[in-house]
Amino acid sequence: MQDLLHEPWPWYIAGPLIGLLVPTLLLIGGKQFGISSNLKHICSAILPKKPDFLRYDWRAVGSWNLVFAAGIFTGGFIASRWLQGGTSIQVAEATQQALTRIGFDMRSIGLVPVELFSLGSLLSLRGFVAVVVGGFLVGFGARYADGCTSGHAISGLSDLQPTSLLAVVGFFAGGLFATHVILPLLMS
Repeated sequence: MQDLLHEPWPWYIAGPLIGLLVPTLLLIGGKQFGISSNLKHICSAILPKKPDFLRYDWRAVGSWNLVFAAGIFTGGFIASRWLQGGTSIQVAEATQQALTRIGFDMRSIGLVPVELFSLGSLLSLRGFVAVVVGGFLVGFGARYADGCTSGHAISGLSDLQPTSLLAVVGFFAGGLFATHVILPLLMS
């Protein structure tokens, strides 16, 4: 039991648990899983003068998702603070070689590469494109697709929604394009 608390769970345990949890919530509680709509719910809850887009009963629609999002942050904090067990991030050798070839300094790789994601790099063209332009495109895409990757891939697919399948295919295609085309261009 002690090892389960201090070691990362393998994909073949964590994946099926997520895969079983979401359909169970959908069937029993009628809940939807997704994170991107939480900003809309928060704005609807706290803005004194709301545009028509934010005039709805956020308590009826979004209170469960807000609690879920708070649980994500709380769980992440607890896991990183007390359950990490001293393990460091492991990057596969092949991935390290591929990242070095396109210009990343592997000594600086932590959770994110500082060449793209740091306050200093934000003032460079590549940092601005990666963080600001990329962030805008992710936000626009989640709004345009009417949901984020987690909402479509986990909740939408388990609910057998054809639009979620289309969205997930688009997310993966976009991710592959960004990894193999845009990232090497940014780093050159």
